[in-house]
Amino acid sequence: MTKKELLKRFKDENIPASCYSLEGGLPGEKWCIGKTLTSWEVYYSERGIKSDLKIFSSEAEACDDLYNRIKGASKYW
Repeated sequence: MTKKELLKRFKDENIPASCYSLEGGLPGEKWCIGKTLTSWEVYYSERGIKSDLKIFSSEAEACDDLYNRIKGASKYW
């Protein structure tokens, strides 16, 4: 899945946009996906720190991981 497909899935499943960022960076208290020069990162951003960081070689792997992490946390909202 691509970031565009992931965004559509989140919207279709009413996942609040306040829970994630598809643009990387260090936004406060959000699950994030970001692209580096050589890989894709999925992590939780809190207080300027990347927690639970996982690195992937493809966008599809990273998007699948982010989707699964957010679905697992969805019981909290």
